[in-house]
Amino acid sequence: MWKRIAIYLLVISFALSIPVAGQAYSNEKHNWFFKRSKDHQPATTEPEFIELLKKYNGYFIGDTSEKNLYLTFDNGYENGYTIKVLDVLKDRKVPAAFFVTGHYLEDKPELVKRMVKEGHIVGNHSWHHPDLTTVSEERLKRELSRVKVKYEELTGRKDMIYLRPPRGIFSERTLALSEKEGYINVFWSLAYMDWVTDKQRGADYAYNSIMKQIHPGSILLLHSVSKDNADALGRVIDDLRKQGYTFKSLDDLVANERIPNPLSR
Repeated sequence: MWKRIAIYLLVISFALSIPVAGQAYSNEKHNWFFKRSKDHQPATTEPEFIELLKKYNGYFIGDTSEKNLYLTFDNGYENGYTIKVLDVLKDRKVPAAFFVTGHYLEDKPELVKRMVKEGHIVGNHSWHHPDLTTVSEERLKRELSRVKVKYEELTGRKDMIYLRPPRGIFSERTLALSEKEGYINVFWSLAYMDWVTDKQRGADYAYNSIMKQIHPGSILLLHSVSKDNADALGRVIDDLRKQGYTFKSLDDLVANERIPNPLSR
């Protein structure tokens, strides 16, 4: 909890140094893109994206010299598998971050409470899951604040500081405005098409899709609507630990990497 408070204060100090109001920012739309890891070398992305994340203190990867992994899930709605995911994480003592929408907060408050109780991070995925580059500044702030307020009502916690932009769509403007609101934007360096619920291919497919992309510093994006992910997760964790990887929280990433940001290396 104290680590989260310290990180929050640090984020606020960065945010207050940026005069968003009255300053023009590019709203050119970008769809997050990363070049997949090959032979377990670090994933990369567009140089322009790296510069924007450096400027607005966002992340898509951790320190690539350390075999640490950061497990994150996007929770737009519940499909019956998050309980199994949480059970696996609890059994293996692995921290994760769950990025939730307004729908999820209203539909599954008991699961959100369980996430917090078991030491996981709950992040902001916006209330309605819109393309944030298409909404007004007022609407953007409202999308984020409604999630935070509902989360605080459910949990009594005031530690929601991580944001995953819906569908990975962003612009310089959305990065700047959300940082001003106290958020750290978290993208990813490992993912696969796991969110299509009627095209699940089995636990082995999920396992292989993850394992072939893994690399030091990976921020993994998985979707908890995937049965394949839920079925493969325990095996993934066990085998990655055998390979010498350690699962860390986003709090560890930010606390250890804020100065210097790994993207500046």
